[in-house]
Amino acid sequence: MKLYEICFSPTGGTKKAADILAKQLAEEIHSVDLTDSRADFSDISLNKDDTAVIAVPSYGGRVPGPAVQRLSAIKGNGAKAVLVCVYGNRAYEDTLAELQDTAKQAGFHIIAAVAAIAEHSIARQFAAGRPDAQDQACLQQFAEKIQKKLTAGDVSEPAIPGNRPYKKGGGSGLVPSPTKDCVKCGICAEKCPVQAIDKNNPKKVDGKACISCMRCVTVCPHSARKVNSMMLAAVSTMLKKVCSERKECELYL
Repeated sequence: MKLYEICFSPTGGTKKAADILAKQLAEEIHSVDLTDSRADFSDISLNKDDTAVIAVPSYGGRVPGPAVQRLSAIKGNGAKAVLVCVYGNRAYEDTLAELQDTAKQAGFHIIAAVAAIAEHSIARQFAAGRPDAQDQACLQQFAEKIQKKLTAGDVSEPAIPGNRPYKKGGGSGLVPSPTKDCVKCGICAEKCPVQAIDKNNPKKVDGKACISCMRCVTVCPHSARKVNSMMLAAVSTMLKKVCSERKECELYL
């Protein structure tokens, strides 16, 4: 059996949660980076004996569109899948349901699902520092329970929450732009999951293509990409009430 970690994690929070689960399940992990816009995911084919940890962030209660498209190209071939959705302490709504449907259509057999929390990718004061030590202990316990299910040969599919049809998707509208500190190094354009940034001129951004994932803000070595401060303040105010109470990780087995 091989363990695959198939992950869409523009700012790293989703991967942190996925890593905790994957490292508890196996020593050797085959990583698939769904944020790589240049990769040919149709070349990836699993076997029935394999297991995959498939992890995505929740964007407005949905799976990010590029993650759906890229996961759909992978050949699951009956491999067992542990689904992971990671959210910034607000809500994950229909994310797991959409991920369940996408993974099944790609040929995966769902045996478990996890909802975890990571630092909010836009308003970073919410769930700051998560997944923290408490989350790590919780996710490790989840992995032990998942491992027991795998060892027992139990391939039953858990009941996973969410609505069908899914809630209407929509971006935050926050498109980062360069500041005066930008040196046009091109790292933001290279790392953008949807190639929304012009590689020759990082000041040019395709606002329609941008998914507000904040990857460019995270990877810029000069901290030279920012979102509009007034819009960020409005988002923070909107999230303050719904994000104030600590949410905990959940397991569906």
